[in-house]
Amino acid sequence: MSTSESSARPPATPALVSVVVTCYNHARFLPQAIDSVLAQTYPHFEIVVVDDGSTDDTPAVLARYPQVRYIRQTNQGVSAARNRGCQETSGQHLVILDGDDRLLPGALAAGVNCLREHPTCGFVFGWCRLINAEGEPLPTPQPTYKGDDTYLALLHSNFIWMPAMVMFQRAAFERAGGFAGAADHSGDYELYLRLARQFPVRCHEQTVAEWRQHGANTSRNFALMLKRTLVALRAQKEFVRTNKRYEAAYRQGMVHYRDFYGDQVVDEIRAHVRRREWGKALRGALVLLRYHPRGLARHAARKISVTAHRIVGGRKYA
Repeated sequence: MSTSESSARPPATPALVSVVVTCYNHARFLPQAIDSVLAQTYPHFEIVVVDDGSTDDTPAVLARYPQVRYIRQTNQGVSAARNRGCQETSGQHLVILDGDDRLLPGALAAGVNCLREHPTCGFVFGWCRLINAEGEPLPTPQPTYKGDDTYLALLHSNFIWMPAMVMFQRAAFERAGGFAGAADHSGDYELYLRLARQFPVRCHEQTVAEWRQHGANTSRNFALMLKRTLVALRAQKEFVRTNKRYEAAYRQGMVHYRDFYGDQVVDEIRAHVRRREWGKALRGALVLLRYHPRGLARHAARKISVTAHRIVGGRKYA
């Protein structure tokens, strides 16, 4: 092909990125989430907001954004809301943004550039930083990640803390079947695992999102996160049996999450008991009994030890 023929070739059509914003009673934070998308340096995107049955002022907030497609549905859970948003869009790439979080201005550009360089990837990801309820920065630890085997690394623990860190290839997302309802609030983790075992994955190392920490974060519902995270990880049980390294990492991951969330559930149970909130304490104990019985046993042993110490210290026995 001659130079003149090459220069006459029309430029490739830029990839469209579909940004799906899901929300449930996030009216307070939603304008910041939407504005963070509108401020992107990469201009080829569409926005759809899926309202999963909010009871606050979310409809009034969305009325101020005519350029945003608004879908309202009865409350069906976060995985269903994310899947609905993806089904209603047409972009080659997908980004999922929770309604209380924010993208940084270069987020879409970073993902598109990385996928352009690595088009066989199922998804690419960067890093996030923590912010408080007012949007001010918080100290953010750096996740530990080695890029030689993302699936193996994810079995150990989920270092992709929030979905806005990720840009999916739509074709891979649809082939995998989207977010699994059974894992729900850990459906993103379960999807990363499924995709990482089928497709290459790349980290572009850029900070692309801000994860807001506030009192209503689902990630602070430790009993729920214990259940859903173990459901996500257990979905890998049959697959890892074919590989000893994967099986060992799977077992380590199960221990990690039982200890991480289980110990926090124990602390919640103790707080409920001190406040005589017997129903909440019982519900937490039942979760531990099913998903982390060792933690419940440790809690019982600790309580017996403390009681014995108090009895002896109080000289109740001669």
